[in-house]
Amino acid sequence: MPFIPHTSHDTAAMLARIGVKNLDDLFADIPPHMHPQSFSLPEGLSEADTVAMLEDMAQRNSQPRASFLGGGVYDHSIPKAVDALSSRGEFYTAYTPYQPEAAQGTLQAIFEYQTAVCRLLELDVANASVYDGGSAIFEAAMMAVRATQRDELVVDAAVNPLYRAMLATLTANLQIAITVVPHQQGCPDMEALTRAVSTKTAAVIVQNPAFMGSVHDYSALFATAREHGATSIIGVNPVMQAVLKTPGEMKADIAVAEGQSIGLPMAFGGPFLGIMACTKDMVRQMPGRIVGRTEDLEGKPGYVLTLQAREQHIRRAKATSNICSNQALCALRALMHLCLLGPVGLTRTAELSMLRAREAAAALTALPGVTLLHNKPYAHEFAVRLPIAAEIAVQKLAGQGILAGIPLGRWYPELSTALLVACTEKTTPRHIALFAKALGDIL
Repeated sequence: MPFIPHTSHDTAAMLARIGVKNLDDLFADIPPHMHPQSFSLPEGLSEADTVAMLEDMAQRNSQPRASFLGGGVYDHSIPKAVDALSSRGEFYTAYTPYQPEAAQGTLQAIFEYQTAVCRLLELDVANASVYDGGSAIFEAAMMAVRATQRDELVVDAAVNPLYRAMLATLTANLQIAITVVPHQQGCPDMEALTRAVSTKTAAVIVQNPAFMGSVHDYSALFATAREHGATSIIGVNPVMQAVLKTPGEMKADIAVAEGQSIGLPMAFGGPFLGIMACTKDMVRQMPGRIVGRTEDLEGKPGYVLTLQAREQHIRRAKATSNICSNQALCALRALMHLCLLGPVGLTRTAELSMLRAREAAAALTALPGVTLLHNKPYAHEFAVRLPIAAEIAVQKLAGQGILAGIPLGRWYPELSTALLVACTEKTTPRHIALFAKALGDIL
């Protein structure tokens, strides 16, 4: 008999408390045709039969002929050593390092990751990651709210729309006002952003490259934010930090990033890695784990969790956040990836991705009716306008095994004919030629 902790009386009391009559009422919003029709499962198979069945299913998967998907998740090459090393038992099964005397290896790995992030973003302090780029934006915003004691956020519409949706969701029940400043043809409206910042602003939130690919220098905007006592938050692409002006150079207070592009495969939507770094002035507001290096009484180096701001360590009312699951494995993969590439390798990855983007842009805009969305500088991602709805083009190209990119009309209705195209070092001239020919045939 299964262990069920709640008695019928417990269940009735809980249902009465939330105002429903029975368990079925909890799922009333789900259409009947989406309810499970049956829980009768087939008989179990032997190990050999199970493997054979899964292999047969895997063979039905089809590989795309070319992929130009981006929008925050990118198909970069990952050195095989990353898989080999990160899957070692010492790393793969490591638990949260509550006991430093028993977790020196894990703590050192986190410390080295933090060091790499600080060097990459040119900021003072980094943490041991949050869940993903979107939650990192939210955590950064909450850092600013606590630090400034203000409750207004100014957000650029050219920030990843998924991140903005997460920010809106996670602040929905908080007394925080979010002002979204409209974009200009996919690019930040610098003048409007500057005007929106006031003495009531907790933070201004921007992204570089912006969601639709354009590259910008936010130094002047951040200077204005400082004059008004507001916090500057910037989301970045970690690969492009090898060639673009860094958050530290722009004098940002907090920088965040989606770390998937350094060491994590695209997979089926994860796992992701929320990178986060800030200035020393903001460090006591930073969530998650921060590992510090020290020395014992014998002068030997040791690693400990420092500035422990989670509710497991301090009173809940004073906690900055509660990042429970051990994100250190994803952070370790990112560290391995950065170390294996080194500064030269990361720069070559960024530059080759940018070169391929320019080749793709030239090939696509050579087609009748296809134009760039804007004329601003861009990195390895750009947007084009098509003479037809981008959603239709994507669907037709998918049927030919070409993942053409992201139709921007999904989040920006006024850009229903615009397509976001991304290239990486894995994009080849052949992929570009296939894409251009197939799109030309459709048009």
